Parts: sequence; structure tokens; C-alpha cells
Amino acid sequence: MKAIRFHEHGGPEVLRYEDVPEPQIKPTEVLVRVKACAMNHLDLWLRRGIPGRKVSLPRIIGSDISGEVAAAGELVRSVKPGQRVLLSPGLSCGQCAHCVAGDDNFCRQYSIFGTVEDGGYAEYVKSPEVNVIPIPGNLSFDEAAAVPLVFLTAWHMLLNRARIKAGETVLVLGAGSGVGSAAIQIVKLLQGRVIATAGNDAKLAKARELGADEVINHSAQDIAEEVKRLTGRRGVDIVFEHVGSATWPKSFASLAPGGRLVTCGATTGYDAGVDIRYLFSRQLSVLGSFMGRKDELLAALRFIGEGKLRAVVDRAFPLAEARAAHEHLEKREQFGKVILHP
Repeated sequence: MKAIRFHEHGGPEVLRYEDVPEPQIKPTEVLVRVKACAMNHLDLWLRRGIPGRKVSLPRIIGSDISGEVAAAGELVRSVKPGQRVLLSPGLSCGQCAHCVAGDDNFCRQYSIFGTVEDGGYAEYVKSPEVNVIPIPGNLSFDEAAAVPLVFLTAWHMLLNRARIKAGETVLVLGAGSGVGSAAIQIVKLLQGRVIATAGNDAKLAKARELGADEVINHSAQDIAEEVKRLTGRRGVDIVFEHVGSATWPKSFASLAPGGRLVTCGATTGYDAGVDIRYLFSRQLSVLGSFMGRKDELLAALRFIGEGKLRAVVDRAFPLAEARAAHEHLEKREQFGKVILHP
């Protein structure tokens, strides 16, 4: 089969379109013919190399995958060949106390497609049966691939970690990202108010189309000052943070007393500080969040299948043009998910 692999870390030029052996499945696994693979910033970090984290090479990356069941192991019962499916991106042991309790993202063996196991930058990928989910409604393969990681992450951040309540105001950083576009919709589904940020007016207009009540152009406006203006100087109940060092001080300054900052990433850097006096005197909470539970993805998919939430696709590239797709993502010009087609 054809796949994109890298044999050493570096820029987009290290990506190679080459022939690799087709995956061989076990009795409890499913072979999926990949129809679409959505990209994430994780792909860029893995390609460049993550300090302190060893990635076995060569590696096929890609965590958000949709396609058709090409073959099912003899013990597989939930899906059959020809079925349209997407893959839950998180892989866990299924046997530890966390997995049995449903908290699979706390499993010590937890990983994501494309990190330890090969991912979706290929014509075929193998998956444990438990990760294979029938595509709901009439979603296209592109839309299905655009859902899993970002909606799972945003759902877990807002409902499980930040415990959002109806009527609360949420500042969503980076509205043009996949996770940002998902967060806007989830907050509105839960009857909250959204203030969204982006770097240009075109992205802000799209954020409004998704339901954002107010928008801030972070290239031309001070985020914290605009939040104070838009909230009568009160601040927001929740900051949905995934940008990192570039926005961290403004994120804290945007919180109302008793507010919660929930973060799942650090695309601009991970070195950030907190004035502890400000933290305790205003009774703020800082919450880390990583991926989510499989049942949370299923909950989000129910609303997606009903058309109450929707995947946002920016554009698609042929798999052979993965280098150009990486360059496009690195420029941060996209709104929503970038898709690769094998």
C-alpha cells in the first residue's frame, strides 16, 4: 500500500510517499480502508520531534480517520466489511482500573493513532474493534474524519473538566482551529455565551456563523481589554485555552472571580507563569485536559448525527501532497480541519 512516512525528524521535506506493507490484523482487530484522514497540530509536533518523547521510526502519523471496513478479525462482532466507519483516536489497554471505570484516557498505556501505533496517512490502517464506530447520519468521509479528536477534546474540556453551566460565558481562543470551532458549537448547544478570538476578520466571520456571540481580532485588539469591555468588566466564567505562552497572561486576565481556565495544549509554547496571589485571591481554577472518554465521543457523535453539531472542513489534499498540507497547516491560515485523501 501507499503511505506517508518520515524516517527522521525535521520539516515537511522529511515526509516520504512510499510503498509499505499492508497491516496484518489479529482476531480482535479491524482493517480499515482509509477514505479520509484529518490533520492535527500533533502531526506537526511528531514530525518535528517532541523533546523528551521518543517516537519509533519510520512512523505513519494521523489520528483522525474515516473509511470502510476492508476486513474484520474472526472474533469481531460489531462491524462487518463494507461498513462506513470512523475511529476513536485513543488507544488503551482495556483492562486496568481506569479503563474498566470508563476513564480510558487515564490508562498508563494510553496512546493515540499515529504515535505508538501507525496512523491514517496510508491506504489502510488496523484498529482494535472497540475503536471502530459506525459513521452517524449522512456524514461524508471528510466530515467524519474531522470529528473525533477535536470534538472529543472539546467535549471533555467543557463538560468533564470545566463543568460548564447554561448561561455561562466562555472565551474560546483560536476559533479557526479544529478544537476551537468544535468548542464554539458545544458551548452554544449547552446554552452558553461565546466570545471567540482569531487572527483575521475572515476567520471571525466564520466564527460568528458557527454561533459566536462576540469576536476579538487578537492581531489588532487586546484580548483581556476586549473581554472586560464585552462583559462589563466582569470577565468570563471559562477560558478555553489551547494556544499556550502567547495567550496565557491574557487568558488569566480575562477570568471573572471564581473563573476556570481549562487547557489542552500549547501550540505557541509551554513556558507560562502564574501570579499565585492573583490565583488565590480571585479563587481561580486551572484545569488540564487530555483527550477524553470514549463515551464522550459517542455523546458528541449523537448530536453530530442529528445535525446539532457539525464538522468544519477547511480543504483537502491528496495523500501524496502531505508535504503541502503540512505547510498549509503551519501557516495557520485554515479554518477547521485539513483533510488528506489516500
